[in-house]
Amino acid sequence: MAASFVTLFQWRLNSMLLHENEILLGVKDQIKSLISQLDAVGSFTGDVGMILGRESGHGSWASELRGMLRQAEDFVDDFVIRAYGQTEKDRKDSIAEFGKELQNFNSRISEILNRRPRVEAPLMLEEIQRFVRSNISSSEDKETDLVTCMLNYINLPYDLKLSLLFCRDFLGRYGQSIDGLVRVLVAAGLVQEKPGELMEDKAQENIDKLISLGMIEEHEVYWDQFEAPSPYFELSLGVMKAEDFFMSTANSDIMVPPTARHVSIYVADNTIPNTNSFLHSLFVSAKDGLSEASSDCLRNVLHNSKLLRVLELQNTQLESLPDEVGKLVHLRYLRVWYSNITKLPESISNLRNLQTLDISGPGDGFELSNGVLNLAQLRHLKMNEGEVRVPQGISRLGNLQTLEGIYAGSGIAKELGVMTQLRSLEVRCVSDDHADELYFSVMKLSMLRKLSLTVEMGSRIESYLYENSFFPCLESFSPPPLLQTLELVGRLIEMPLWLVSMENLTKLYMFDSHLSENPTTILQFLPNLKYLKMGEAYKGRRMEKEFFRAGGFPKLEYLYICSRNLVEWTEIEEGALPCLKRLIIPNCIELMLLPEGLQHVTTLQILDMWGVHEDLIRRLSPNGGPENYKIKHIPLVTYLGHISSVLGRWTPQ
Repeated sequence: MAASFVTLFQWRLNSMLLHENEILLGVKDQIKSLISQLDAVGSFTGDVGMILGRESGHGSWASELRGMLRQAEDFVDDFVIRAYGQTEKDRKDSIAEFGKELQNFNSRISEILNRRPRVEAPLMLEEIQRFVRSNISSSEDKETDLVTCMLNYINLPYDLKLSLLFCRDFLGRYGQSIDGLVRVLVAAGLVQEKPGELMEDKAQENIDKLISLGMIEEHEVYWDQFEAPSPYFELSLGVMKAEDFFMSTANSDIMVPPTARHVSIYVADNTIPNTNSFLHSLFVSAKDGLSEASSDCLRNVLHNSKLLRVLELQNTQLESLPDEVGKLVHLRYLRVWYSNITKLPESISNLRNLQTLDISGPGDGFELSNGVLNLAQLRHLKMNEGEVRVPQGISRLGNLQTLEGIYAGSGIAKELGVMTQLRSLEVRCVSDDHADELYFSVMKLSMLRKLSLTVEMGSRIESYLYENSFFPCLESFSPPPLLQTLELVGRLIEMPLWLVSMENLTKLYMFDSHLSENPTTILQFLPNLKYLKMGEAYKGRRMEKEFFRAGGFPKLEYLYICSRNLVEWTEIEEGALPCLKRLIIPNCIELMLLPEGLQHVTTLQILDMWGVHEDLIRRLSPNGGPENYKIKHIPLVTYLGHISSVLGRWTPQ
């Protein structure tokens, strides 16, 4: 992937000129000269030939170029670390040395270019077949699919090739959020930074291209997550094995090669393997928390990995974040998922390049210290459990696009009004004392695309968390015009009338609304709504045809209805739900009938019924069920009985 390395190194140098202008002023000309020299490399196929194992001068030439680029990038990153820890005199000496080394790299590139061989012959099908057989375990039936996938991979642009491999590295064996992948691609430098443009938008564009090509796909249950289809999952692993640049393993005893820059270790049990000191990305997914020995290994790895840009720790059950994290000055992405930490170390304020801080599932009483206010480059701050009190002055973070899992009392609601760059906001524990100020601030956020509001929990009634928790004065709110995703968690007195004006809304989540009125009276006329999730949103016992009128929900693809009160769903008008692909009915324990007219929803691909009455399952059964005609056109039906807990599935005979 030498051509890819050329492109990425150019992007890295351009990014340095944007963000490290202070220390690079004396060597700006040398950097620009190096960028121009890299332009002369042009495009070539040596990276593909090397992956496929060609024994040619072109392959060795590409390997030499790639090795030199690795040295150059590591030298540049190491210089930045040293320069910011030096006195002014020592820094001048380092800059002078840095300039000389840049000239040396320029000369080496010229010398390598002069030895550039002729372009290789076109790829032969036999070569690709040989690569597949050598690097991927597969049956003869699957080999044809893998060869086709390899041809598709070879024809991808460089940034999409690396994005696809990063999907595999980031994914491990589990689904991950698309938003999270966007943030990782930006942090890893796989998106070109241009003044005036959001790198997140370009990363999302690349993901959309991979989805359109079928190389990754949206998760069939969770639409905000992605997964890699089997052929591309296996192909990516084979390419990573051949390249030794990306590495994904469940073996803690494996040796990490010195060429590896991105390492994923999943289901880590006892130890974490020692890694090379040039690591750029590290993903660790523990099975049941890290042992004391593994924690020591992790600290040692972090101590040696000074160039790390991406760090994700899943299910580690750490009590505290290692102090070594605060010394990773190149770190751009830090996600700690399911841990027991209650605060971040003060050294977190040293991470001046940090773009994403995602603390998911922290311990009780998690606190966010004032040190976070020093993270001037922070773009995404996510706290995914409880409601976190952020320090006053949070509005100083002018690059922040995502702010999730926060409490907006104590003056924070007012500060939100000046954070007009926000695109995603999640506020928990909304209460009377700050609701008006919060709504007023949110209405100013013209760039907002995603909004989640959870009301303060009142006294719990039976099993309903928010039965007695009403949204305060929601009728005074008016949503920002570009809002695409809205989540409301808490009881509503009535459906907000402003919902009818939300023409850009594509996803709506309503939980514990406990409405007496029909919520779809407004919702079915939203022109772009694709995803609707209603959990205890309606407390009535009967849904009739006015809930789903002909022409209603013109673009809806995913419908989730959970209601313990619902007994009868009588009818869907023919022509309603013309695009529906998936219908999920969980915990409707009293529901005895699916609606007449469901048989006319011919686009439906999946019906999921979890925790439903056994009589409903018997009525729908393909083995003589009197109402099977309503669902026999659906390719996949899954069910789980409420009492028997019998899990089953039906497919067309």
